[in-house]
Amino acid sequence: MLNIVLVEPEIPQNTGNIARTCAATGSVLHLIRPLGFDISERAVRRAGLDYWHLVDVRVYDNLEDFFQKTGAERIWLLSTKAPRSYAEAAFEDGDYLIFGKETKGLPEPFLDEHPESCVRIPMLAAARSLNLGNSVAITVYEALRQLDFPALQGFGKMKVPSAVTDGK
Repeated sequence: MLNIVLVEPEIPQNTGNIARTCAATGSVLHLIRPLGFDISERAVRRAGLDYWHLVDVRVYDNLEDFFQKTGAERIWLLSTKAPRSYAEAAFEDGDYLIFGKETKGLPEPFLDEHPESCVRIPMLAAARSLNLGNSVAITVYEALRQLDFPALQGFGKMKVPSAVTDGK
């Protein structure tokens, strides 16, 4: 199981997309206030998030509250400012993947406190950043790949020709 942490997310559609990724992967979604939107049951139902009940969502008042309540030790901070690629990270079951708000990312003092945990998604210098939902999906699936996709369905419904399964 992975833990996805969004620090002060601002755009409800991004968080909805990330919640769907969490539902599909069994990841826990941690939200750190302030939130730029309402996640009450009524608001979620009105937004048509019919998978929200599949997501383990936990909300915290701030980063201090988050660390105090979770005791999170194995953290990965995703930032465009990080010196190394997320592909260099050795992810483990139970890791916390921490993402900042859409407009500012993670606070620089927080990044400075954890330089060994900072990783980025490589991209052209001209691009400011990727969409938050895309960044989460890329990182979650790399972590799951490294863990050999635990507890996830390893096959599709399509019938595979015997030549493919025989290695020909």
